[in-house]
Amino acid sequence: MNDTPSTAAWGKAAAGAHSTAGAPGPHGAVSDQRPLRLGTRRSKLAMAQSGQVAQAVHQLTGRPVELVEITTYGDVSREHLAQIGGTGVFVSALRDALLSHEIDFAVHSLKDLPTAQPDDLVLAAIPAREDPRDVLVARDGLTLETLPASSRNGVARIGTGSPRRMAQLNAWARSHGLEIETVPIRGNIDTRVGFVTDGELDAVVLAAAGLTRIGRIGEATQFLDADAVLPAPGQGALAIECLAVHQVHGTALAAQLAELDDPYTRVAVTAERSLLAALEAGCSAPVGALADLLADGQIVTEMRLRGVVGSTDGTTLVQLSTTGPVPSSSEEAVALGRELAAEMLDKGAAGLMGERAL
Repeated sequence: MNDTPSTAAWGKAAAGAHSTAGAPGPHGAVSDQRPLRLGTRRSKLAMAQSGQVAQAVHQLTGRPVELVEITTYGDVSREHLAQIGGTGVFVSALRDALLSHEIDFAVHSLKDLPTAQPDDLVLAAIPAREDPRDVLVARDGLTLETLPASSRNGVARIGTGSPRRMAQLNAWARSHGLEIETVPIRGNIDTRVGFVTDGELDAVVLAAAGLTRIGRIGEATQFLDADAVLPAPGQGALAIECLAVHQVHGTALAAQLAELDDPYTRVAVTAERSLLAALEAGCSAPVGALADLLADGQIVTEMRLRGVVGSTDGTTLVQLSTTGPVPSSSEEAVALGRELAAEMLDKGAAGLMGERAL
């Protein structure tokens, strides 16, 4: 599924958006005298994607939207995500701010969300997905195929903080008779790309969506085909979350935000996240999943769900897929993910998971 609209469709930035916190109205209701408060992480990428959502919400509601910057545990910890657990480390502080009425809604990268949804909160909208694939940012415009031959000792050093990427990159290299070394890294996009420009690494692997949203997709030297590297469940999608009961102009805020929802994206990521949940794996486990919507001309007819679990050294992968009618409900999408997860578990996936240290 990659006929998604570009981020430009969201608008370039939130007009007049700035960091503030404003006082909540009675019982957490949104007062007509103040802007809507959008909670966001402080990173350049988070601010960019939240700004795009802020513009869309402003156009939808006619209300000004202010960005409220919130620091999460994942932002301040210097440990690798696999060591600190991964699940929810970029999300919990934003959810706490929602529950305490410090903000009216929050924007998350969907792949960061735990699969269990709190009862008091609702994913009001999952907008149209950006390109879900991973990309390579390599020195000298190189690709995975050409990196090893031009590297010292014929071994390409590729940085990533993701056990999922490590597992699939190492398996791909082994299957092609190439030598690579996957190096665990952390940091924002500037930091990660800096490892390449400074010569410390030959390449890094990043999400295409993130580079696109900050206007740097031109730095990618190769888009990694999902047949080689499946993305994280939900990668490329955003989640707009708010309280399950919250009023604005007498209307439930969730109902207004729901107008930004893309039903095809929602059903696809629901299937992917259902697979992840059924595997009982967190967002830092070596699990990849992608639901493609298959079209006959302009008509979407089927959905293909692919999943992979692997050991981080790439010696063992369990990779399966299933294709069927596009789910007509969340329940059907959940069932599809569970069915594929069950098949993967039968093939030995359970022994390959766990939020293991790098």
